[in-house]
Amino acid sequence: MVDIRAELKDFAAAFNEELCQYFPMPQGPEKRVVEAMEYSVLNGGKRIRPFLVKETAKLFDVPLKQSIRVGAALEMLHVYSLIHDDLPAMDNDDLRRGKPTCHKQFDEATAILAGDALLTYAFEILSHKNTHPDAKIRCQLVQLLAQAAGGFRGMVAGQMLDLLAENMAATQNSEELIYKIEEMKTGRLLRFAIEAGAVLGEADLDAHNALMLYARKIGLTFQISDDILDVEGDQALVGKTLHKDEAQNKLTFVALYGLQGAKDLARKLTDEAKEALAIFGSKAQTLADLAEFIISRNK
Repeated sequence: MVDIRAELKDFAAAFNEELCQYFPMPQGPEKRVVEAMEYSVLNGGKRIRPFLVKETAKLFDVPLKQSIRVGAALEMLHVYSLIHDDLPAMDNDDLRRGKPTCHKQFDEATAILAGDALLTYAFEILSHKNTHPDAKIRCQLVQLLAQAAGGFRGMVAGQMLDLLAENMAATQNSEELIYKIEEMKTGRLLRFAIEAGAVLGEADLDAHNALMLYARKIGLTFQISDDILDVEGDQALVGKTLHKDEAQNKLTFVALYGLQGAKDLARKLTDEAKEALAIFGSKAQTLADLAEFIISRNK
């Protein structure tokens, strides 16, 4: 078993160095929005999503430079979602990764524009020929990320449901609702990370299905872990405001199942995620270790 924490740390450091090259700074006053983009993207983070792209693509011997570019595009889009999620009209947060959120460091209008710019930048990166020589593969990646992020069954739809969930809980099945929110809001970008690796590697149907099952299980576990951390995490380690879910009466897995019930479910899902990787044998050991990391993380 590899030291997954050390591997993630080493990857994040190398990936962050790569990310720096994506922010050429304009000379005029418009550079403020690029400064806000750069601040938010380089403001720490475990880089789990690009790591998933890299490790999944590695199963199929995909060149590292391709998976890193896809990971960079995904991270741009992910950070856009964090910037907008932290805004006063959404979760109204002051801290992200232990530092002031974008709208606190700059201002609300600049934060909105920085998020918009990162969203569009993701597709600029994906569609570039350096991401993959085959235009069909690039188009497939663009389509998958657009679907994962969008307002129909993607992250934006999940965010809308999350905002409405408090009022909907009385009229809808809470269990069905929370799974739907998680699948669209948290799970879709994790799923894209894994599916992108499979697309880059031109995986066959059996391998693709196994990876999609793994993605679903770790997506759920990731959200449950977040819900648990909000209850019993250390804010200094987590780097964002905690204990907000209960105060805002949010629908969470802890609220639904209780703290121990949520932990038991996370354990079950982690075991199922690892079982889904059996088709790949020892080549998928790092992905199995990552599933264990998600359930045990403290930030």
